[in-house]
Amino acid sequence: MKQFSNESVLLEKTIPGGWNFSYILKKGTTLRLTDIEGGVNVSTLLFNQKNYGERYNMADTLKAQFTSYLTKGHALYSDMGRILVSIIDDTCGWHDTMTGCSTLETNKEKYGEKNYQEYRNAYYRDSFTSLLTEVSKYGMSLKDMHSLVNFFTRIDVDQNGDIKYGAVSKAGSYVDLQAEMDTLIVLNTCPHPLDSSSEYQPKPLKISVWKAGISPTENPAYHLRDENKRGFINTINYTKSLY
Repeated sequence: MKQFSNESVLLEKTIPGGWNFSYILKKGTTLRLTDIEGGVNVSTLLFNQKNYGERYNMADTLKAQFTSYLTKGHALYSDMGRILVSIIDDTCGWHDTMTGCSTLETNKEKYGEKNYQEYRNAYYRDSFTSLLTEVSKYGMSLKDMHSLVNFFTRIDVDQNGDIKYGAVSKAGSYVDLQAEMDTLIVLNTCPHPLDSSSEYQPKPLKISVWKAGISPTENPAYHLRDENKRGFINTINYTKSLY
């Protein structure tokens, strides 16, 4: 498998804790998300860049791969049965698909209030509002918000069906997402609402973009299940009609 190298980097950037960011990841290009300090949460939305009406579908992603979480070898499906991105490498090992993100209400209940008017850039941001702000830059609105992935966050379920915040990601952990079609990725680094810390301490994220160009036959997600092979074929046929 082709590895990340500094010489091939197309973009490298640090996203401060509590901030939002978006990027159009071109087909065959890889986005590495790196947890700089440990304990980062990256709430993420994904859209087909050619048609924002097609976006990440949590239910199809999980049922097609018989899983409740994401890691290396998994694909993230759209609601059209196509693959937006695949996870070609992952040192964290567990990414949450089942819960949502922080809101104004959850922040107020957990941390209290710090508004922008009084605290300026030190105010308490929440993921939902931040993600909504970011998608609005592309002409989208509240109706375009959908289920998301919380990268670097583990959520455990006990025998009674109760969910709880799991192990915290370690500093230096990373996950590599390869675009299988041109994909708009929208992310935010606010704390997860179930974060065990009672203090508002959002963590920074490093992003690196490079051209990995791993073919389906080299891709661990392609070989995971027959459903994924069909998903890759659907995606290849779709992208051939565009390019």
